[in-house]
Amino acid sequence: MRFTELNLAPELVRNVLELGYETPTPIQQQAIPPALEGRDVLGRAPTGTGKTAAFILPTLHRLRGMEGLRCLVLCPTRELAIQVADNARQYARGSELFVGLVYGGTKVDADMRDLRAGVEILVGTPGRVNDHLERGNLDLSNVEVLVLDEADRMLDMGFKPQIDQILRRCRRTGRQTLFFSATMPNSVKSLAYEMLRDPVTVEAAPKVTTAEGVEQFVYPVETSKKTDLLLRILKQPEVTTALVFSRTKFGADRIGAAVARAGLKVEVMHSDRNMTQRVRALEAFRAGEVQVLVATDVAQRGIDVEGISHVINYDAPKDPEGYVHRVGRTARAGETGVAMTFMSGGEIGDVAAVEHLLGYRIARVNVPGFSVFADESTGEFGEEQQTTITMPESKKEQRASRGRRMGKHASKELSPEELQKLLGVVTAA
Repeated sequence: MRFTELNLAPELVRNVLELGYETPTPIQQQAIPPALEGRDVLGRAPTGTGKTAAFILPTLHRLRGMEGLRCLVLCPTRELAIQVADNARQYARGSELFVGLVYGGTKVDADMRDLRAGVEILVGTPGRVNDHLERGNLDLSNVEVLVLDEADRMLDMGFKPQIDQILRRCRRTGRQTLFFSATMPNSVKSLAYEMLRDPVTVEAAPKVTTAEGVEQFVYPVETSKKTDLLLRILKQPEVTTALVFSRTKFGADRIGAAVARAGLKVEVMHSDRNMTQRVRALEAFRAGEVQVLVATDVAQRGIDVEGISHVINYDAPKDPEGYVHRVGRTARAGETGVAMTFMSGGEIGDVAAVEHLLGYRIARVNVPGFSVFADESTGEFGEEQQTTITMPESKKEQRASRGRRMGKHASKELSPEELQKLLGVVTAA
């Protein structure tokens, strides 16, 4: 199927083709036709599946010729809201439909220019949209399309009260709701059932998986030695750009300071940084002005940067599906990348939960001087799926052992003999 076969308005198809897209992604193929019919849509779609076009294109088609605020798109973070608004404006070129953007971290008065000028589509974070509602700056009574993007993340961040307030201001009859979430825990299902009427359910990825081009490794390491290991890895020539995830804001600041002291260019991004700082950090990383970006989970889905060579989980994620979203920042659009997870003794259970979700055991890399505890349990995968790589100490052998040629089946399909031949290092089952 091609975009020309989806019955979209000619100007929308032209814009999509000019952006270099000819074939819709699976979530777009499933969601756009029922959305064009005016049906409510419940979509399970991880980041990177093309879900923005899945809800924006049919919305633009529906709103042709209309004036005034007709669509509200809610996003969990400022970064994602900016990304969605930018994409919407590209798709809307030549349609005379205007896209506005509001988010926290800036002065409320700064949003008034767009709101006074009039927009047909407003993209925003729940907190800032609620601010404008309370000030009387917004009227949602004519909104025909309500979109929730990454609903699970919004609930995780505590936006349920704000979403409820917004729903009370929207019309109930004649409203189309497009509801997208990467995961479907009970809290998300409850909100979906509350908002949707006889929805069409679509799913981009029935099984949680990482991208094909991602090579994954787990590094057993004591907590006190994580920073030293990180610096050793970041100084390797293969690491051209690295996105480092910390579980806490304090940890992100501490990691960033250590990386800077080591002489590497680094930026830090988390919710305590103001909007100017966060945009500057992301743009510097995207432009290649800094090699390392340290971020927290709150920022992870808003980081849309091509060409990231390495994702490093300094802290193993507590949420197994959060691992997939972190790792999804590399190997995008058919590229390749490396994902490394540091695992302290207290994080063995977190990594096991990730492996249970993925259905296979991730290869271990033991670095002399750092891996001072054993992780020998076979768990649910058995002896045959265990792979442990002992990383040699010489710089020449370090580069050889990095495993970039192992391929996506590194953790479960290569025998110890094949690994030894491929890597030139000592391997053990």
